[in-house]
Amino acid sequence: MSGSIDTHRQKRVLLIAANPGTSPTTGWPIGFWWAELTHPYWVFTEAGYGVDIVSPKGGDLVADGYSDPADASGYSAHDLISLGFKTSPAHAALLVGTKSISDVDLAGYDAIFVAGGQSPMVTMIDDTELHAFVARAYEAGKIVAVVCHGTCILLRTRLSTGDLLVKGKTWTGFANSEEAFADDVVGLKIQPFWIEDEARNLPDTNFVVSGQFKPFAIRDGNLITGQQQYSGTPAAELVVAALGR
Repeated sequence: MSGSIDTHRQKRVLLIAANPGTSPTTGWPIGFWWAELTHPYWVFTEAGYGVDIVSPKGGDLVADGYSDPADASGYSAHDLISLGFKTSPAHAALLVGTKSISDVDLAGYDAIFVAGGQSPMVTMIDDTELHAFVARAYEAGKIVAVVCHGTCILLRTRLSTGDLLVKGKTWTGFANSEEAFADDVVGLKIQPFWIEDEARNLPDTNFVVSGQFKPFAIRDGNLITGQQQYSGTPAAELVVAALGR
């Protein structure tokens, strides 16, 4: 029938990871967080979805060191999904020479998923092209999912009406308690600002958090957000629940 929806068409997700950068507060090289890319990738592919990994500017991607399961710190040594991804030549190749969002046709995707890491707080927060891309996806009726420090973009992303995308929305992101914990562990201020502080200063939006470093994701309409690195899987599962298999 003309105009009917093909329910058997493979669902497709555009997974957006941050380009490499340098922290202005620590001087560290920064990038995406492994688990926030690989765990959602696993959820989506297990659901039968097609997944394309891109970045705002294109090119090779680099992960935050502490997120690497092979890092000497041992911080993410438990992350076997990321270990499998990074040691699989076929999967590791997906992070080399990524396409830029400027070369992406949103019409081919049912959802976008923005991963976090330390880089978004520096490379994504002022990226108006990325903000506009996310707004276009949302206004086109796509599911928009954002996790961890990637949620900083929601502080700035405005719709064609001029309103913030999060106006009237309940959403989450990296919590103050988690920032304070990380700063204490490292012994210095890591982030240039804290998302929870900025979000609570916004009018007409409802920013909420759960327990410190506990998996937590929320869906409000077509917007899905996850609190931190342990929230990539529940956020991806909400995408699958919204789109079906």
